[in-house]
Amino acid sequence: MKTVFFTGATGGLGELCVHALSQRGWQVFAVGTNNDKLKKLGQLPNVIPLHANVRDMESLTAAKEELLKYSDRLDAVVNFAGISVFSSLVEGEAILLMEKLIDINVLGTARVNALMIDLIEKGQGRIINCSSTVGWAASQPFAGAYCASKRAIEAYNDSLRRELMFIGIPVIKIQPGAYQTKLLSGIDDEYFKALKSTTRYHTVLKRLKFMMDKVLGNAGNPQDLIDTVIRALEDKRPRLKYRKGSGFLMYLISVLPSRLLDWGYRTVLKLPWRKTEQQSGASIS
Repeated sequence: MKTVFFTGATGGLGELCVHALSQRGWQVFAVGTNNDKLKKLGQLPNVIPLHANVRDMESLTAAKEELLKYSDRLDAVVNFAGISVFSSLVEGEAILLMEKLIDINVLGTARVNALMIDLIEKGQGRIINCSSTVGWAASQPFAGAYCASKRAIEAYNDSLRRELMFIGIPVIKIQPGAYQTKLLSGIDDEYFKALKSTTRYHTVLKRLKFMMDKVLGNAGNPQDLIDTVIRALEDKRPRLKYRKGSGFLMYLISVLPSRLLDWGYRTVLKLPWRKTEQQSGASIS
């Protein structure tokens, strides 16, 4: 029976993946922080629930010790733990939110891989890191902290792959788009929180809402991502990356020149150039 250490197992998509892997006969060490969901996952065949927080090395070490009661090796590690946030980079709790995203999305992944590398090496397994469309696509306003964390994952993943290839361990990244889960409703809540508290962007945020609704309204079917995760785990010759659900719009804006994309935002949102720039004739860098 193949074994996988799966973080983010109590999140919406992670939970669905654990169900699917259980049905396919994987022994899943399901790692998460929601005790109620862990208890339910523990009722599935072949699932061992482990309470751990990827921000806390001690809790991860305790999870590994529990894992070792069942197996001394792993066929895979899947780093699915992660959060998103809609927020300004200069207003509200901007720095605290960015620190949290980096700690979970980037350092959490690095902690898990460093801790589990001996079990992966012994099992001749593979590592799968969850990036995002925003890891490679053009960065968007009011998603800077999330974009930064996923760009960091891209760099981390590629460096790790080029390091571990010398000891025969594949490192694979998944780059999913938006999917219909509870996470999307959370982003909507964060939008209204930002709108209520902003002192600079009230008009911008109000006009941006229709773009958000369009993107989130086109979110994909979670089953597509589940199938992608399974392929990444089970392909005999795995790809370096699996991209799913990005959508044509994200491809389009990512090939546009940066100045043209900036102009597009101004045009779509019907925003004038800043008065000081218009009056002075200053160039925009």
